[in-house]
Amino acid sequence: MKIPAHAPLHLMHQTATGTLATHTREPLGFPYPTLLPFVPDARHRPVILVSRLAEHTRNLQGDSRAGFLVAQTNGDDVLNAPRMTLLGRFEPSGTEAGVQADADAEFDAEALARRYLRYQPDAARYLALGDFTFWTMRVERLRYIGGFGAMGWLDGADLDPLDPLAADEEEALIRFFETHPKRRDGLALLGVDRYGADLDIDGVRTRYVFDAPQSDTQSLHAVIADCLARHAS
Repeated sequence: MKIPAHAPLHLMHQTATGTLATHTREPLGFPYPTLLPFVPDARHRPVILVSRLAEHTRNLQGDSRAGFLVAQTNGDDVLNAPRMTLLGRFEPSGTEAGVQADADAEFDAEALARRYLRYQPDAARYLALGDFTFWTMRVERLRYIGGFGAMGWLDGADLDPLDPLAADEEEALIRFFETHPKRRDGLALLGVDRYGADLDIDGVRTRYVFDAPQSDTQSLHAVIADCLARHAS
């Protein structure tokens, strides 16, 4: 069945927590679900920050295959709430503690940490402990359900065919946002990509969806300025 254009991508950015399902080591092979915060990376893949001592981290070290459920709560009407299950493999990201960096990462370890902390500022206390590591999911397949007649499978490579923004380009757009004369107190830009901007408005996270994908820096500045104008008051 047909999946609405870019709906899985936007859902990834509208949700702050997900359910990670790993394979247990003992008893061997059973699904082990746990709820935890995450942040989408430049390719809209979930990034998690986990302790090396956590059960799910040890599970991933033994078997990197995992499922990741992302759902937008809609009161008690769970079955009509947009949701998707991602299937893939989690890999350590960054270079801390001898971990090999993701060969395809658009963000180095420091940029990844800065992005994660914009979305999840409370994670700073965990990073300070030195025991926590970023892991990124390489999505192979996903199942999206947006309601009756809006569901289906999608290959991970088809989630976003466009080149992602580089970290320095995204951070330049954030500086533009922060220094713009129309920005008011309580309005922050957490992240931006070619399809939308993730905002914090008076402590509430929301997604500003662009009318069309933006292919260059000039058009991105224009849509960010329009976003500011709409949220000026």
